[in-house]
Amino acid sequence: MLARMKKLVEELSRASEAYYKYDRPIMTDKAYDKLYDELEELERKTGIVFANSPTQKVQGEILESLEKVTHSKPMLSAKKTKSTQELFKFAAEQPVMVSWKLDGLTIVLKYRNGSLQQAVTRGNGEEGEDVTHSLKMFTNVPLRIRYPGALELRGEGVISWKNFEKINDALPLEDQYAHPRNLAAGSVRQLNASIAKQRYLEFIAFELVDADEMHMDTCHAQMQFLEENGFTVVEREYLTFRSPAEIQDHIDKFDPLQYAYPVDGLIFEYDDIRFGLLQGATDHHENNKIAYKWADETAQTKFREIELNTTRTGMVSLTALFDKVIIDSTEVSRASVHNYDIFEEFQFGQGDDITVYKANKIIPQIEENLTRSGTYRLSRVCPCCDTELELRRPKDARFLFCPNPHCPARRVQQFVYFVSKQAMDIGGMSAATIEKFVDKGWIKEFADIYKLDRHQAQIVSLDGFGEKSYQKLWNAITKSSVVPLDRFLVALGIPNIGRRSAKVLAQACAWSWEDFMAKIDAGYDFTQLRDFGEVVNRNLYEYFGRQENRAMLSHLLEVVTFAQVEIKEAEAAENPFFGKTVVATGSLTHFTRDSIKERLEALGAKATGSVSKNTDYVLAGEKAGSKLTKAKELGVPILTEQEFLEMTAHIK
Repeated sequence: MLARMKKLVEELSRASEAYYKYDRPIMTDKAYDKLYDELEELERKTGIVFANSPTQKVQGEILESLEKVTHSKPMLSAKKTKSTQELFKFAAEQPVMVSWKLDGLTIVLKYRNGSLQQAVTRGNGEEGEDVTHSLKMFTNVPLRIRYPGALELRGEGVISWKNFEKINDALPLEDQYAHPRNLAAGSVRQLNASIAKQRYLEFIAFELVDADEMHMDTCHAQMQFLEENGFTVVEREYLTFRSPAEIQDHIDKFDPLQYAYPVDGLIFEYDDIRFGLLQGATDHHENNKIAYKWADETAQTKFREIELNTTRTGMVSLTALFDKVIIDSTEVSRASVHNYDIFEEFQFGQGDDITVYKANKIIPQIEENLTRSGTYRLSRVCPCCDTELELRRPKDARFLFCPNPHCPARRVQQFVYFVSKQAMDIGGMSAATIEKFVDKGWIKEFADIYKLDRHQAQIVSLDGFGEKSYQKLWNAITKSSVVPLDRFLVALGIPNIGRRSAKVLAQACAWSWEDFMAKIDAGYDFTQLRDFGEVVNRNLYEYFGRQENRAMLSHLLEVVTFAQVEIKEAEAAENPFFGKTVVATGSLTHFTRDSIKERLEALGAKATGSVSKNTDYVLAGEKAGSKLTKAKELGVPILTEQEFLEMTAHIK
């Protein structure tokens, strides 16, 4: 299970970067949701959550070409479902607003004294990009409104299907766009504002974040207020459901094929705003709303073969190749097979009839092998170095691995990861460029990247390079040589050390490499740190216990230095739980065991499992047992779940 979880984290993170950073999705929302749901279920079953898991953060990336802006309120996602039963559990007997889930680029608009002051993209949920110059060119964004106070709202930047077709019709076939969402996102983020005007961009509001001195109790009132001030507001209904069948009937009325704008589902949100706030939120989504997602289209074709590719860890990825089929108006001929067990389960044979789909219209997947002849023989040698592959089982799934540590494919992928944005962030150093440099013998270990100036003459003479390209690359390399400790730790590629866990490590060591290595050499127990378990602890000691890694690090530290990081104490403004030790016990209605821990940590509290004289609060649900008894004996303040919700309703 853990191996599958790691693979899911990798796939979801890669899809998120493609979607948010480059506006070139490699996976549809439904495909992403399917993998996300699988990961969430595995985390629930195992009780293990990796620090870099997408379930622990809002997805998104920031482009450096636009000014970054911190959101006044974090922009969280909506929990997703395909089940009308789950929708009914959410909405039963409670008035809800049902609206389209628009498929564009989420934007925040801010007004002061009746004038548009700023427009900011969603970004990573905490901060986005200032795109005010582009929003002023939208066809329907009011530059001035009647309301004189400070106003903040959210909506989606979209291009209608009609205008999308008009734009594509004017372009050669090879230059046409695949989907309005990509075109809208790319247009908004252009530095040249006139591009937004040329592409008929529109803004459709779906949420009022804040309006000075305006106190509205329902979404209905908020939407009316926005319409009265000239905003185009998402199409919606206000309903109360009494059965799953009633929900399905209303879902069927929302036909996406008949709607003027691209959508990928529906949003169900509590109409009563205070009731919604009392439901709380996780780090990823607010509990006052839920998204319903559409079903997928399938097609039948014939299986041909499996393509093998070796990754930086030595794991060999499997890709099924099949006869081309048309799904969602595009050709599909290949799909990932996630591990060896899944390969065996499909029982492939050349020419077998299989069904495939593009979940949410992007990532191809094999649904079923209808023939199951089982005659296909998978190659057992590395496609790069011809080394015999090993079959390994990291927990519950088997994978093929190349055991050769000097396999060129493995080395290239390790370097690609090292220079990636979340690690050393060396822009312009693509996989193809790294492969060339490795083939030339210029890069054999990480430190060699910072010595490429020795090969300047040869690099400049390469195809695709020149003095300007070289200088741009060398500037990026030089800039990356001063790096915060957390990104350096990520770059090393230690299993399970992603951005979040690396930051926890860096904070625990006061952002000091010397302090970190002192802990390693002293045998420090890293399981004491938040979300660190035995597996991560073991991975750290295995990595730093290898002599070749120590030698590599000594060379790397000759060319890399660590950036100074200002250590700030978080502020506890109007937060009664900041810095407090809290024990949650018993069954809670609005939280799982994991989500209450996440909520407490988000509040700056320390969530522990045992009650002592140092405990500040005990949050007691139904059937709270010995912990509640001990709290009473020690005189520890006891809170009901309702009291906790009321105390934190104003804190996001």
